[in-house]
Amino acid sequence: MNATDTSFFAASLPSILTISGMALVTYLSRAAGLAVMSRLSVSGRLERFMKAIPGAILASIVSPSALAAGPAEAIATAATAAMAWRSSNLPLAMGVGVATVLVLRYALG
Repeated sequence: MNATDTSFFAASLPSILTISGMALVTYLSRAAGLAVMSRLSVSGRLERFMKAIPGAILASIVSPSALAAGPAEAIATAATAAMAWRSSNLPLAMGVGVATVLVLRYALG
């Protein structure tokens, strides 16, 4: 092992520790959530709320990027969401979104 090899590992150590720490915190937060929820009774209203969280998080992540990218991407995002809602078929919705953005990018220049 030469000096270059050891410097690579020394430079990578903070990244490895950071990623490992993030993985541990993610695991612990999920495990704690499961442990707490297994001891609670879930009402219909709470269950509906819990089922809506993933979609709300996804929308909050995707929307700013889609709206900032341009009109073709914003319209394609709306078309994808509408198709997913109407059909409940994710591959179909994704295909509609890809086709929409391709057509609009070509049409809008």
